[in-house]
Parts: sequence; C-alpha cells; structure tokens
Amino acid sequence: MGAGKTAVGRQLAGRLGLGFADTDAEIEARTGVDIAYIFEREGEAGFRARERSVIDEMTRVPGIVLATGGGAILLPENREHLAARGTVVFLDASIDQQLQRTRRGLHRPLLATDDPRARLEELMRVRDPLYRSIAAITIRTDGRRLDAVAAEIVKVLPECNAST
Repeated sequence: MGAGKTAVGRQLAGRLGLGFADTDAEIEARTGVDIAYIFEREGEAGFRARERSVIDEMTRVPGIVLATGGGAILLPENREHLAARGTVVFLDASIDQQLQRTRRGLHRPLLATDDPRARLEELMRVRDPLYRSIAAITIRTDGRRLDAVAAEIVKVLPECNAST
C-alpha cells in the first residue's frame, strides 16, 4: 500500500507501449462502487473473492501491465496466476514511505485505524515474504520519482525475461 503500483504501472505501460489495467479500478467499474464501500458491505473476504476473479481474468489478457491491490498477494491462486502468467515486479516501500503516501487517502479501508503505522507493519510482516516469493524483479521505491522507478524496471526487464 502506497508503493506506487498504479502510478508506476501507468508509466511502465507507456514506456513499453502496452495497455494498462488496475484490478481495483476494474472492480470499481464492474460494481459501480468504490473499494471502501465493498469492504463496508462485504468485508475483506467479499472483496478478495471479487479480486481473485478479476486477477484470474486479467492475467489472461496479453500485452498489459497489471497493477494489483496490495493484498492481492494473500491468496495462493492469485500468486500462482500472477507468477505463471506474467513477470511480477515488487515495488518495495518502507513503512515511512507508505505512511507519507497514504496519509491523505480516505479510500484505504485497511488503514481506517487509530494506528496506521502498526497496521502497515502488520501488513508488511505478512505480505513481504509473499511478494518476494513470486517477484522476478524487486525495486526499492523510497524517495524515488515514478519515472525513475519505471525506467529501472524497463532496464532490468530484458535481463529478467532472458533468464526465465
């Protein structure tokens, strides 16, 4: 959360001449409501079921850069589909960076808590090893401009694809 997945994904797609898709935006378009509302009405489990379906579908679309929500990595089938059907890039951001980037966001239901830092630390403890288990590329994003992150991905992508 707050690593820049959507913004970097858009930049990367433009640099590579590919389409761009975002699973959260796709879920919102299909349901007509925002993610926070889905969490409120269906809970995280309901949202994750929708997300699983969208990831299964979108990872079958060729020629796109796909940005997922931060928790997409939690379900084994999502990890399997992402790793088997594309090149996974893990945008690694520190807790401080995540706090800075999410402090004004009202659309992050998992951070609707009295202690967002503790929540982000808890999420990172669970998610970080899962991201690392399927990432072909890991890029640290702290203090970096979006275009620099996208440029680094473009630079290492051919090396990554040559070894797979």
